Amino acid sequence: MFSHMVLAFARWIIIPCHGKNGPAQLMQRPIFRLVGQGAAWVAVFITLSGFVNALKPVKLARAGQTEPALSNLALGSFRRSFRLVLPATAATTLSWFITQFGAYKTAKKSDAYWLYTTSPSPSSSWGTAIEDLVYAIRTTWTYNPENPYDQPQWALLYLLQGSMFVFTALLVTINLRPQWRVLTIMLLYFWSWNWGIKLGDPMVGVNVFSGVILAELNHSDFPLRFARFSPFFAPPLTICALVLMSFPSQWQDWAPWSDVLVRWFWKIAPVNAEMMRFWPTLGAQLLTFTIVMSPHLRRILSHRGLLWLGKISFPLYLLHGSFMRSVLAWLLFSWQHLTEIEEEGQKYMRYPLPGKATFVLVLPVFFVILFSATHFWASRVEPYFGLITKMAETIMCGKAERISTLPVRKD
Repeated sequence: MFSHMVLAFARWIIIPCHGKNGPAQLMQRPIFRLVGQGAAWVAVFITLSGFVNALKPVKLARAGQTEPALSNLALGSFRRSFRLVLPATAATTLSWFITQFGAYKTAKKSDAYWLYTTSPSPSSSWGTAIEDLVYAIRTTWTYNPENPYDQPQWALLYLLQGSMFVFTALLVTINLRPQWRVLTIMLLYFWSWNWGIKLGDPMVGVNVFSGVILAELNHSDFPLRFARFSPFFAPPLTICALVLMSFPSQWQDWAPWSDVLVRWFWKIAPVNAEMMRFWPTLGAQLLTFTIVMSPHLRRILSHRGLLWLGKISFPLYLLHGSFMRSVLAWLLFSWQHLTEIEEEGQKYMRYPLPGKATFVLVLPVFFVILFSATHFWASRVEPYFGLITKMAETIMCGKAERISTLPVRKD
């Protein structure tokens, strides 16, 4: 969400400094600039997706419960598809519906870059609108995904793809001993740097496979053995991870700190790696590794407020775009007059960006509205998706009896 706000209102944060070796403002410096590092947080999200999807099957496999682990993998892959597709379709339909009534009209005429470039126009008729809705839902899940009504949903195909990588890899390796399973997943991790680009996104495989390795690590005794050293290794590793995640997506050679990473990229990066995402990806993996290994960081991240943010994170991902282009745009621009603005040699009539005082007053109101809506979605709407998934599971899979490895007495 915050990266989209940066793209809308503070695009200067994207570059690491003003000109080659020029001055840098506070929010352009490492760690502070993470507010606009969308690629880094997507990498964290995909890594955690691999971790969560592998957590229970790995636990069962390590306990020698192979059959329950296989059953969990089968049901997990089935449920994952529904639990991604259903909420995404609902969010797309909501955005499509309010589009037809001109909800994004103000955003489309604003001078906020991300708002006016991602705000769709109403369809010419309701018949055309239905066709546009079907197109948006379909293309969310096709190669090179796009969703004109909810641009952030481009990542959902890769989340689903990554989940299937995890389920398939564990299906093949579930009978292996833990050390051999970890070795196999590590081979897949390095191999995916090569073939990942053929599937549309070269970073999905490396992130989800790192998540599987973290799940294995979480169920081992390594975190416990190194717990007493956590105060010594966790702070420097966390800082290092956050700096790597701060690697800019543009003009990387302008700032001395990012120019060093550019030179190292050309020395160590695999052939198919993307520079703008290579270091943020490694930083995300290092950060999640440090959290798994450090009981102190896990304790900090177990705060009630952070757990609540984790609970609403997916609804927030689905809803923030629509709310930014409607509610936030209305709060910021509805009282302004269209002004002639020149951009790349062409003139447009747009609502100019308001001053800092307006943002100070408006953003708290917007966040209250947005977080209230996401909490309502998580607590009142999301359970219906679970209910539909359960009904589909019952209809399509049936109510299979638990299989026992021992004979059952009939008396």
